[in-house]
Amino acid sequence: MIDVGEKMPDMDLTAPDGRTVKLSDYHGKKLVLFFYPKASTPGCTTESKDFSALLPEFEKAGTAILGMSADSPKRQQNFINKQELTVDIASDESTEFLENIGVWAEKKMYGKTYMGIIRSTFLIGADGTILHAWPKVKVKGHAEEVLAAAQAA
Repeated sequence: MIDVGEKMPDMDLTAPDGRTVKLSDYHGKKLVLFFYPKASTPGCTTESKDFSALLPEFEKAGTAILGMSADSPKRQQNFINKQELTVDIASDESTEFLENIGVWAEKKMYGKTYMGIIRSTFLIGADGTILHAWPKVKVKGHAEEVLAAAQAA
């Protein structure tokens, strides 16, 4: 997995409305990039809603937020609409970016092995350098922990 001190690579991603989004679109300010396994599942919903609720505080700290999964843009848009999310969301259906940074990996559940997203978060500096990384995130209290790191950075 990509780590603190490394530059986060740039890549074309897809916004829910179909337009292209790049991480470089956020250069000049800090960025919280959080990865969740699947839109509209309980943990992913809680995490996305927690980040949305704290968005004004992140903005005061000069920090944007971008959530991402391998879900289709349509599924992401339904997720945003249903949960009234205010954070930016992007899709990497090809999983190319997810694989490149190491958050797409083999997982096991109920005795089955499959490929999926490891719930992870990165705080990226204004220059694209990773300031902090949270691999294998536990949802409860996570958004608050990331906010504290963004405020301190």
